[in-house]
Formats: sequence, C-alpha cells, structure tokens
Amino acid sequence: MIDRRFSSVGHRASVTRVLLQDKIVVVSGVGPGLGQAIAIQSARHGADIVLVARTAARLDEVAKEIDAMGRRVLAVPTDINDDDSARRLADSVSAEFGRVDALVNNAFAMPPMMDLTEADLTAVAEGFQTNVIAALRLTRLFTPALAESRGSVVMINSSVLRHSRQPFGPYKMAKSALLALAQSLASELGPRGIRVNSVAPGYIWADSVKFYFAYLAQERGITPEEVYAETAAGIDLRKLPEPDEIADAVVFLASDMARAITGACLDVNGGEYHH
Repeated sequence: MIDRRFSSVGHRASVTRVLLQDKIVVVSGVGPGLGQAIAIQSARHGADIVLVARTAARLDEVAKEIDAMGRRVLAVPTDINDDDSARRLADSVSAEFGRVDALVNNAFAMPPMMDLTEADLTAVAEGFQTNVIAALRLTRLFTPALAESRGSVVMINSSVLRHSRQPFGPYKMAKSALLALAQSLASELGPRGIRVNSVAPGYIWADSVKFYFAYLAQERGITPEEVYAETAAGIDLRKLPEPDEIADAVVFLASDMARAITGACLDVNGGEYHH
C-alpha cells in the first residue's frame, strides 16, 4: 500500500510505504519502552497486533491505543516461560486470526550484573530461560503458522554483543546465545520460507535509561543532561536512539522489504559501535 501525501513546501509529493499492511504481528514482552513502540509502529504500518506479556493491565493500555488506530488487536497475558501458557497463546492467536506473519521476541529479563566468576548460577540460568529458551519456545510454537505465511522472526538483541566490559558478563552470555539461536534458526527454517533476524540496540532513550541516568547524576553530583551529553559524545550521531527508531528497524526486518535478509543482526545504536 502506498500512501501519497503532499508536503507544504511547493506541493511536492511524498511517498510513505506501509510495510506491514494486513499482516498479523505477535510481539512478546510488551511494556513501557521498546515493546510498546514495536507494537505501535507495526500497527501504524498496517498490521494487526497480538500483545504478549505477563501483566494484563499493561496490555490493555497498549491495546486501547492500537484499537483507536483502527487495527485489530488481541491481548494475551502469558508466562512465556511456561509451556502450557505459551501453548494457550498460540491457540488463541490461531483462533482469532488464523495466521501469523511475524513474531517479535522482545521479552527480556536482566541477568545478574556482576562478574561471571561471582554471579549466582541459578540467577544466570533464570536469565537464560526468559532471554533464550522462551524465545525458542515461542518460535517453535509459531513455526507452522509462519511457514504457511512465509513469515519472519525478529529477535531483540543488544549491543552488549559488541563489548566485554564488566559487569556485563552474564548479560553478554545470554544475548550471545540468543544471536546463535537466531542464526541457527535462520538456517533451519529458511527452507520453509521463514526468515530469522536480530536487532541489536544500544542505549534506548526510554524510562529505564532515564531513571539510570538520573541515578548516575545524583551519585556524581551533576545533572542528568550532563550524563546524557557524556554518553552521546561517544555515539556518532550524538544522540541516544529512541524506542520508535529501534521499532522502525524491527518493522523493516519483519516486512517484505527485507525478504532476502535472514540470519542478519542489525545494529541500531546511532554509531556507538561499528560491526
């Protein structure tokens, strides 16, 4: 679908491509920040959305916004670490829509932020369950539907892949495993017409980072704006990406515009790291 509008300068025609028109997109880990942005941006590009998270109240808020945009939306409170709960999700989507065109594995649990030599192994394993095993669980459940639609999977990774600073060891372990999962699935599922790609953001200028910068500012006796400026100075574009900017990359990879791309990991970090 092409939406043609006229700009206010010289009445020049501009073209906006709607990338996901009438696609069914499942987004896990919907909450404030990136999960919500992915769902909203997908709906703006014409998709009908399945919202997945453990907290029903949060899903309802996002569902109202998508419904107001004129898109169909299904909110399914789900514990993606539980086989039965995840299976009920897949059954609900099949009953409501009868198809799936894209799955975005965005659900995330922060592993312990401490050195690998000291981290509690149970906590490390719990991080793997949500960040890696649950992504595999959902992908397996939706594989038959994705094969039928020749759809795609997008894994939300992290620029932690690009460095080994302390105390990010457990976090890098989980995200590195998620990247390996995505690449292996790309090879396994490619013959069935399913593409599997990853997006790796760095800092995302949303509530959690804003809170963290405010904390750092208080600890150092400076302003949050100064913390932002120091951080942005090491980024080529001199700004932290915002949730919508990450979501746009997800929409692209989920769309037919990326129909020849699989097994890729797209860094979306404003140039903080080059890969």
